[in-house]
Amino acid sequence: MGHVLNIHEVNDFRLDAYQRPEPGAGDVVVKVKACGVCGSDLTYIKLGGIHRKPGGVTPLGHEAAGEVMYVGKDVEHLGVGQRVIINPMMTPSYIGSGGPEGAFTEELLVRGGKLGESLLPIPDGLPYDIAAMTEPLAVALHGVNRMQLKPGDKAVVFGCGPIGLGMVLWLVDRGVTDVVALDLAPERLERARALGARAAFDPTREDLRARLVELHGTGRVFSRETVGTDAFIDAAGAPNILSDVVRMAKFQSRMVITAAHSKPVPLDLGAMLTTEMTITTAVGYPTEMPDVIAALPRLRDKIGSLISHRFPFARVIDAFDAAATPQSAKVMVEFDGAGA
Repeated sequence: MGHVLNIHEVNDFRLDAYQRPEPGAGDVVVKVKACGVCGSDLTYIKLGGIHRKPGGVTPLGHEAAGEVMYVGKDVEHLGVGQRVIINPMMTPSYIGSGGPEGAFTEELLVRGGKLGESLLPIPDGLPYDIAAMTEPLAVALHGVNRMQLKPGDKAVVFGCGPIGLGMVLWLVDRGVTDVVALDLAPERLERARALGARAAFDPTREDLRARLVELHGTGRVFSRETVGTDAFIDAAGAPNILSDVVRMAKFQSRMVITAAHSKPVPLDLGAMLTTEMTITTAVGYPTEMPDVIAALPRLRDKIGSLISHRFPFARVIDAFDAAATPQSAKVMVEFDGAGA
């Protein structure tokens, strides 16, 4: 008998005894070695689960890596002992996001498991904790791809949680070195600086517009002076960010929203009209996971620096408490043999 982390009600989540279902001929079972705590996991808990039937549960965990321990007779190109990363967006049940399986469990059933789709090989020599960073790093990379920046452009990242820090990493890696990172927590700002952000500060303690003029120069929209920033990305979700950006953005700049906003926010179309700026969103990682995996060996040390806390699976509840603190970056839950 194993265990799985389930949401039962609003703010009620527990590590429950769990009997894994028997896999079918097209299924794969993965012995989970590492699984990260995601901000969306915390949101699901506040909501009382998603797609949860009355009296039912929502299993949690979708940032996982592990070792194949069972392969159904109809599964091709996968073998027992193979080291793999889960792509939950490519699983039929969206593992950990409302389906019957969640990856905070010792043995994860991957229904219809396919190599190159729902299961991706871990590069040789990489530990499981680095491999389990693939999913959040893919979210960050998709957001950066949606910014459509080129080396030498100027960028602002609102929010330096795990996704925002991943965005700083990818921006700097592709030559966008003039990155300004914003957060309220000094610990997160320090991590952003270490990843190569040109500046990192708390926008509630400084005049954001004045600092961006100082760092990124100015632009002009008719008679109005703007900041010189080329693109902004919202990985924080504060309700004022959109209106603040619209008021200071330069001609044909770009704004990408990756944070989950729970309430509508005002949009000043009058102020936006003359800027011709683009506002768009980014969610998930439609194509980015293979690109992230290819970069894991090269960026291993930087990726490792994103992990702020590690907990054994038996202390997964404590891991969630740590992830809810503003000082944390990525909180990693490790199972037996995670460093192998």
